[in-house]
Amino acid sequence: MPDTITTTCCISGGGPAGITLGLLLARAGVDTVVLEKHLDFFRDFRGDTIHPSTIDLIDQLGLRAKFDAIPQSEIHTLDVVVNGNRLTPVDFSKLHRKNDYIALMPQWDFLSLFAEEGAKYPNFHLMMGAEATGILREGGDADARVRGVTATTQTGPVEIEAVLTVAADGRDSSVRDAAGLVPVDFGVAIDLLWFRLPRTTVNPPDTLAYLDAESMVITIPRHDYYQAGMLIPKGGYPEVQDARIEEFRARIVRVAPFLAEVVDSLKDWDQVKLLTVQVDRLQQWWQDGLLCIGDAAHAMSPAFGVGVNYAIQDAVASANLLVDALRAGAVTTEELARVQARRLPPVARMQPIQLRLHNVIAKPGGGGFLTNPMRWWQRAIAAVLLPILRQLSARIVGRGFRPEVIEPQLDPR
Repeated sequence: MPDTITTTCCISGGGPAGITLGLLLARAGVDTVVLEKHLDFFRDFRGDTIHPSTIDLIDQLGLRAKFDAIPQSEIHTLDVVVNGNRLTPVDFSKLHRKNDYIALMPQWDFLSLFAEEGAKYPNFHLMMGAEATGILREGGDADARVRGVTATTQTGPVEIEAVLTVAADGRDSSVRDAAGLVPVDFGVAIDLLWFRLPRTTVNPPDTLAYLDAESMVITIPRHDYYQAGMLIPKGGYPEVQDARIEEFRARIVRVAPFLAEVVDSLKDWDQVKLLTVQVDRLQQWWQDGLLCIGDAAHAMSPAFGVGVNYAIQDAVASANLLVDALRAGAVTTEELARVQARRLPPVARMQPIQLRLHNVIAKPGGGGFLTNPMRWWQRAIAAVLLPILRQLSARIVGRGFRPEVIEPQLDPR
């Protein structure tokens, strides 16, 4: 027989949403178990942008000194190079706030910071190498209240019984699937190839992407290397591989010539990882005893790098709205529905923007709409539109449509 663990909240997934929710509930006095299927947080090719809204939360948690001590880069503006024309559509100084920049930090460092803080609280239980494999329901009835999960661990199978089960285990959530919840896929016609390149001898201004009439190359500047990517048509990776790694390197240089001195560091396809881009959303994020947050509720595209930060905002809203019920030992479906009612509007506003961006610009060949050099009328339009875009993009990218704050009910107990 599997061992049984009893807790108040069981969270499947130790990514940004799961770790944040676990920390907030534990410091507020709620017994919480967080399951992370891997033995460590070291995963490359994860989102590593910490946006101003998340840095605000770090300040609220009193973790700023520890956060600042982690090696990171700061981005105050973001350029894009469109068919050879350098433009600056994002300027976070337009936020007019203390935290007016994006921090670029490996996600494993961010998760470790929150996990170490959580470990200070006796009711924070992080189980590494533990993966949820199914859900438990009252009486075994398929329509009954969810009362926990089954899981595999390093020491064998366990059953974790909980007042509330939270699926924070990503876009391929096993807990969501076990509950029979199926997201609506909005369809994105691109995939993303992630790879790492050394920093160049002379670095250009921080540039989010280079795009022309052929391709789009992403260049996220980490401390000592570029987290780089190339957009390709959905399902097009085999065709890219058939053309050999040499042609892939040449294609990178054609779009982003400054990478010519470092692109030879890509020796084979083992250094290139495929990210299948999805934009989807559950129609209902909850069942009795179960809540889905982050990518398990709404997969975001890499556009603007907001996925991690929306997942964290989900976690904060969930903790704010459910902590009192969890302390009392019972959570109603009405209370779970309030979490979706709070977080659905900002998600439903951001996803169409991402989809529109992929349909118009953020796609292979999307940079062909500008000539090089720009014609006089293109320069005139850019002069008018870019200042407006900087105001909007700082808000939309930096803080989102509904940034959350940690409410007083989450004060440490």
